[in-house]
Amino acid sequence: MIGGIAMWFRRMVLAWAAVSCSLGAMAAHPHAAPGITSLTNANVQYEVVPEGHARLRRGPIELVLVDNRAHQLPEAPGHRAGYNGIAVLLHEQQPRTLFVPEYAGLNFEHIHDGTSEGLAEPFEPRVFSMELRRVDEHTYELYQPPTGNFQLESCGRYRLLPDGVIEYTLECVPRQETFRRGFMGLFWASYIHQPEDLSIWFLGHEADGEQRPDWINGVTPRHGVDATHPPAEAGFLPRIDADFRLTLVNHPSRYVHTSGWYFGVCRGMAWLQVFRRRDRIWLAQSPSGGGQGNPAWDFQWFVPDCRPGEAYGFVMRAAYVPFENREQIARLAARLQAELEQAE
Repeated sequence: MIGGIAMWFRRMVLAWAAVSCSLGAMAAHPHAAPGITSLTNANVQYEVVPEGHARLRRGPIELVLVDNRAHQLPEAPGHRAGYNGIAVLLHEQQPRTLFVPEYAGLNFEHIHDGTSEGLAEPFEPRVFSMELRRVDEHTYELYQPPTGNFQLESCGRYRLLPDGVIEYTLECVPRQETFRRGFMGLFWASYIHQPEDLSIWFLGHEADGEQRPDWINGVTPRHGVDATHPPAEAGFLPRIDADFRLTLVNHPSRYVHTSGWYFGVCRGMAWLQVFRRRDRIWLAQSPSGGGQGNPAWDFQWFVPDCRPGEAYGFVMRAAYVPFENREQIARLAARLQAELEQAE
């Protein structure tokens, strides 16, 4: 098995080498920012929300966005400082919030360069202040000035679409040459509150097995074991120190994903996260990231050849819908992914 995974890694390294050779003739980095947030687009008009939280409603969805301060919310009275993003997520058919009340979902969690030396603050986005910006009734942004360690400036836009789908865009700019290995690793977490099943579902195959995609039930026995699932065409494989403390980052399972999306089920509702294929997102999970019985359904993103002053970004969508079966979710995911790809 180890030899097969090593062979897959070698194929991916060669694939990225081919891409890198062609970059010299291309003006744009493959992960260049789309230029739609207030970080990169001076035409974006916004108002700062001094309270640091905002409630959005559209279609069947109601949610509360928060910065990384502690907040007292009716559905999450014990929300803790550090946890940013969606503190509360409700559906008209499910009155209980999806996320652990003390924590959050689509929560910007880690910035790293794969080195233990560079990880002075493991949870850097939690520690340095954020600003909540209102663009319109259904669109808000979480802006963070350059952080203290990696000096990464970022802006995450949350847009609630008419059907209740959440579109998330992240744009960021490294302001200094702080990433020791030339790549930037970023990580997002969603802490799910007491689902009946801790596992996730995606389409993929074993890294060293038959290349035909099939349903994979992602199960991890404990935190940091079989924790991340790379895309089948990863393109870039980061070098991570063996003693790296963020164990969800550098402990891949034997599976790779081919779909560019995944979901889990909680109290009859599916939480679906859908990514553009070009962004080459890695899926991640923990059975206890939010405490006993509270899994973390996460993802991570790597930006190779990042340079100070250049803007990078990705776009994804998330849907919280009543669960019928896997095929229903696959159809929804295919539609959302097609819309994301067409919007490029």
